[in-house]
Amino acid sequence: MYAYFQSNEDNFRRTENELMQAVERIQDLYLYLLLTFSEIKVIAENRIEENTKKIRPTEEDLNPNTKFIDNKIILMLEENKELRRLSEERKVNWIGDEHHEMFRKMFLTIKDSEIYFEYMNIEARTFEDDKAFALELFKVEIANSELLYNFFEEKSIHWIDDIDLACSMVLKTLKTANEGEVLELLPLYKVDDDEQDFIRDLLRKTISMDKENEVLIDDLTKNWELDRIAKMDVILMKMAITELQVFSNIPTKVTLNEYIEISKFYSTPKSNGFINGILDKAIDRLQAEKKIVKIGRGLMN
Repeated sequence: MYAYFQSNEDNFRRTENELMQAVERIQDLYLYLLLTFSEIKVIAENRIEENTKKIRPTEEDLNPNTKFIDNKIILMLEENKELRRLSEERKVNWIGDEHHEMFRKMFLTIKDSEIYFEYMNIEARTFEDDKAFALELFKVEIANSELLYNFFEEKSIHWIDDIDLACSMVLKTLKTANEGEVLELLPLYKVDDDEQDFIRDLLRKTISMDKENEVLIDDLTKNWELDRIAKMDVILMKMAITELQVFSNIPTKVTLNEYIEISKFYSTPKSNGFINGILDKAIDRLQAEKKIVKIGRGLMN
């Protein structure tokens, strides 16, 4: 939306295509993150093999602790046919010496971590222990890896914004793991939901209602010249005002709260308070003009 309004080209179709492609690529990010486990395991296996080839191997070198490479959650990911199919289909992989070196550095950090130490020293390991370790490993070491962040930032300008969502998808996936069952991957969109339509409709309607929304915002900010208000603030308010009028199934308070939260990430430090005040006035005006109509019990506010 920001790119569209900043551009001198009135190319709505291209904007919509770019938006949907960017959303689709969140699935690639999700797949990349799931595949990190097996890549780290490969590094651990190589290290064990190298240690056995020492001229004077120690007892630990000859009888290594294999709890990490035998982790059942990692094995489930490696054996997951759907993960393999989607990765091949979308050309998502960690092939290449540069990636190998990145995972080597990641493994060295993991190997020195408290999480790894405690897990490797559990006497009797259960499936639940493997699962708890995989979850903690991902939350603490993988999801927060600066090396991964740098890779994702170079791969796509959108992914740093999307990474929290993709990480939450990975955690939900791992939490559903049950011993003896196939690990189910999450779809990008909820089944039998209208998320894709919502994305498209919000984009289309915000653009088509741009002029009337601008008039309303200009009237509600009489003490401010519109061109002096942060561009992102104006765009967020236009989107919110559109959502309030077009989507009858979304409660007014939900819309208000969502755009206040979004402004905290994408606009100025004081934007959330400013947007909150203007949207409150907009809601009063639109409700008085009967332009906000919510359908369904409990959706009036």
